[in-house]
Amino acid sequence: MSGVETRVVGSEEGELRLDRWFRRHFPGLSHVGLQKLLRGGQVRVDGKRAKSGDRLAPGQEVRVPPMDSQPARPEKRRAQASEADLRALRAAILYRDGELIAINKPPGLAVQGGTGTEFHLDLMLDAIAAEMGERPRLVHRLDRDTSGVLLLAATVAAAARLGKVLRDRRARKLYWALIVGVPPIRQGRIDLPLGKGGDAGRERMRVDPEAGKSAVTFYRVLETAGSRLAWVALWPRTGRTHQLRAHMAAIGTPILGDGKYGGKDAVLPGLATGRGLHLHARAITLPRPSGGGTIHVAAPLPPEMAETFRLFGFDAARDDDPFPDLE
Repeated sequence: MSGVETRVVGSEEGELRLDRWFRRHFPGLSHVGLQKLLRGGQVRVDGKRAKSGDRLAPGQEVRVPPMDSQPARPEKRRAQASEADLRALRAAILYRDGELIAINKPPGLAVQGGTGTEFHLDLMLDAIAAEMGERPRLVHRLDRDTSGVLLLAATVAAAARLGKVLRDRRARKLYWALIVGVPPIRQGRIDLPLGKGGDAGRERMRVDPEAGKSAVTFYRVLETAGSRLAWVALWPRTGRTHQLRAHMAAIGTPILGDGKYGGKDAVLPGLATGRGLHLHARAITLPRPSGGGTIHVAAPLPPEMAETFRLFGFDAARDDDPFPDLE
């Protein structure tokens, strides 16, 4: 076929999804147009058929068919990070070395774009790429409404090493949550498979013993406010979507402010600070990706959750390991 070209994936494009690579190089190509090319086998990576979500590696060759016949999508104004946004991002950096950047993600900030989400952390990383020397890579995710420690890889090579550490479950992730009610067993293991349920646009995770994927969470009650509310430490041993939220709701103690999974049971009447999701990625401990010791990063609570802690007299400065006997 005349007009076919081969492009080599650049060193700064490692871990980039194939569809985003096309969006970067061929902004006029619509999503529908790309899917048509992929289904027809006209786009190939290193000579093999590819899917839109495939991750690229530096040096790979992408076969690109002629673009002239592809319908162009209308130009859409892309959201941009303001200087105030970038100052906030810089101020949120908790730890940084040549491999790893850890930030304290605020609640309400999406990590990546999606339907109806134009402004997100990934967009902000584009804006700070020059001052960082290389665009940081996302290697870890948090829900939009969850705050706390979020890991970024400083380089392409570090992204591969960090990704392996996380896939091998060698990172110890500690979450704090305030829950409505108190579990009858103060420390335990929740082992309930989770699967997707609900209608399109209103999907949520649900306990599904037959078709769900394995999901395991360790929890420990740290303090209580009578029988109304408890402060718990959570350690997810698997990484399912909304795992902590679904698990806490499933045992009858939904996370405070989590209307999606707890409904009206996730509300404490008269508590002015209980509206937002009270789930915080408090700390992460992991082996240094290139070897030699460990890294421990802890994030302070966001303002609303810190105020709720203050109201109930909980110690937000606590930094011990709630699960010393678990590996």
